Amino acid sequence: MAATFEQLIDPFGRHIEDLRISVTDRCNFRCTYCMPEEGMQWLKRSDVMSFEEIERLARIFVERYGVKGIRLTGGEPTVRAHLPVLVSKLSKLVGPDGPVNLAMTTNGATMRLVADSLKQAGLKRVNISLDTLDRTKFHQMTRRDELNNVLDGIRAAQEVGFDPVKINAVIERGTNDNELIDLATFGREQNVEVRFIEFMPLDAEGHWMNGKVVGQEEIVEKINAVYPVEVLPARGAAPADRFRFLDGGLHGEGSPGSMIGVIPTITKPFCGDCDRVRLTAEGDFRTCLFATKEFDLLTALRSGESDDQIAERIEAAVAKKWAGHQINQVNFTRPSKSMSQLGG
Repeated sequence: MAATFEQLIDPFGRHIEDLRISVTDRCNFRCTYCMPEEGMQWLKRSDVMSFEEIERLARIFVERYGVKGIRLTGGEPTVRAHLPVLVSKLSKLVGPDGPVNLAMTTNGATMRLVADSLKQAGLKRVNISLDTLDRTKFHQMTRRDELNNVLDGIRAAQEVGFDPVKINAVIERGTNDNELIDLATFGREQNVEVRFIEFMPLDAEGHWMNGKVVGQEEIVEKINAVYPVEVLPARGAAPADRFRFLDGGLHGEGSPGSMIGVIPTITKPFCGDCDRVRLTAEGDFRTCLFATKEFDLLTALRSGESDDQIAERIEAAVAKKWAGHQINQVNFTRPSKSMSQLGG
């Protein structure tokens, strides 16, 4: 462990406590809000961080800077071979506040096959993407006929003991905004917390427009008309605003299915409380999902730089972290990479 612990603080006084790590740029889906249907140029294997390189960089964040949470993303993380080996390595990292809280975001298509091995390796929490319960629409949005496998994956995650299991649902006007109640009902019945996510300008084909965004106010209003809710107290830098069903849900007060969340990236940005940074699969360090500049840590690592030297690079990058993403301003510039390449 590093001899001294120091907090990683950006120019606006925000303490960095959450690290997102993309373990691959590849994915077995082609979601319309994330990737083009064809023509993706995948990274060469040699350009992707090895497990040992991921572990070394993660160790710096956890042991030196006290990062409390690590979330594995992609692409689709489960397509990375031998993923439980990496999970086992990362789950053993311990910071000043104890063992790191290790989570993963997945499309769930193969979760039924890997849930137990990931749990045994030390993964604590999972978020599974599920934007629609309609098989035809699922195929339209993901360009894959995998709805039943995703539903099986959700059940498998629950059965092996991931708690809570959360569902991420990106809501796009004219596509799946008529399923808000269906998705809320699914969460109540299956005892999972559904988190509705506003459509963000990270689609590879550039079709995003503000008119396709279904905002938090509208989402909550429509659900409240069927299942009355009230807002829950904020949880520090957590990106989702949470709302509890007044009837306590079907599985008891405080259960995952007794609440919903909304991540209002567009209509109510949480940038002022943002405590997260990101590593892409090729080892580029990003201080914001929408940043237009990256900082290459993998080349520095492979060229033989010490942990102290890499830490200096991390600190210099965090010193340039933006106040906010500027999506609703005229000078907003979309990142050159799509969501699958950034590790959202």
